[in-house]
Amino acid sequence: MATVVFFHAHPDDEALSTGGTMALMAEAGHRVILVVATRGEEGEPVEGILKDGEKLEDRRSLETEQSGKILGVSRVEFLGYRDSGMIDSSTTAHPECFWQADESAAVSRLTNILKDEKVDLIVVYDPNGGYGHPDHIQVHRVGTKWAEENGVRLRWVTLNRDAIRRVVEEAIKANIEAGQELDSDLAKREERSSDESFGMAESDITHAIDVVSVLDQKRQAVATHASQIASDSFFVTLGNEEYSRAFGKEWYVDPNFPRGTEELLRTDLLLN
Repeated sequence: MATVVFFHAHPDDEALSTGGTMALMAEAGHRVILVVATRGEEGEPVEGILKDGEKLEDRRSLETEQSGKILGVSRVEFLGYRDSGMIDSSTTAHPECFWQADESAAVSRLTNILKDEKVDLIVVYDPNGGYGHPDHIQVHRVGTKWAEENGVRLRWVTLNRDAIRRVVEEAIKANIEAGQELDSDLAKREERSSDESFGMAESDITHAIDVVSVLDQKRQAVATHASQIASDSFFVTLGNEEYSRAFGKEWYVDPNFPRGTEELLRTDLLLN
């Protein structure tokens, strides 16, 4: 059995981008470890979700712990940095935010967390962090350096922008035909997926992990992050068939072993 580390930037990233893979690996008996760089202080809470005096980072930390239990995670850890916010935000200048972190110091923190683990594989984001978020980019940099220093195999989780465009187009068409107003999450995905820096082209992706068998767990884990994902969100309300098309596969890249032109997408994350 393998020990696999999923290194993420914020609470909810684990459920949205790798939740199915984590659940499958845990189900197969692998040791799944979740490390989150920040506690998501700069997120925008759903209106009315926080109790009086409750801090967003405390709620999001608890949501992450609950998500980990649903997904079968053996261990959840936080790297201890502050959420940097979006790239054009003044919060990226905060001295304690992850974007401002010294790379070597961050690698040392990760090493300290994993010092007693025999890690076989670490998952980080693609070089642009999926969609350019500074904390995601920093996870890529820190996680890649840690993997190099420790001789651990590396995978990038990414967004298949070709597949997302197809799903978004179908969902928008369904909304229009039903006479419904465009969901804000769906609108954001439409805008992002039209950008060539969003995710990666399917031709550059090496692994497609089919997570349909654990979609209920993924869906529950996503819904657990209620401070960020409203109960009427696109991420929660899609019908089973639509949800399966939208989230039934999770996409990865092995940067050391690109896929050949005629090679099919690989289906086992542990295999090169």
